[in-house]
Amino acid sequence: QTVLQGIILLPLRAICIAFVLLLAWLFASIATFCHPGKGSVPLKGWRRRMIQTTLSSLTRTLFFVMGFQVKVKGKIASLREAPIFVAAPHSSFFDAIISALTGMPSIVSRAENLSTPIFGTILSSLQPVSVSRQDPDSRKNTVTEITKRALSRGQWPQVI
Repeated sequence: QTVLQGIILLPLRAICIAFVLLLAWLFASIATFCHPGKGSVPLKGWRRRMIQTTLSSLTRTLFFVMGFQVKVKGKIASLREAPIFVAAPHSSFFDAIISALTGMPSIVSRAENLSTPIFGTILSSLQPVSVSRQDPDSRKNTVTEITKRALSRGQWPQVI
């Protein structure tokens, strides 16, 4: 029975995961197409709403297909209440669950992640704060950028 479920369920899940990832890539590409600034100007209007609604829903769907069911207890803090979220240890794909549940905030990520096919486009649509491991001033620049976004009074999305 387990072998039969594995033979049927594994390919079905893989196809669904690929389909959801391609949909997420498509919506992220549409939202960032011809956007001025490429990370220096916040997404606004329909672009930001598209990222918040579609990518959040698709990410939740993706984790459901992978077998994760997440239940939120309590109320998620608004942008005015908490411009910065902290997630620890910030080293696994479980951070994506937190992103999906909190409305797809900006994240802090390695600059190299932005050049990854498919995932790089999706990540770029979240307007991440990029950290370069080769730049000696990167840590200082990252703190400055996070502070600027946190003090923007709602211009930028929350930062995780």
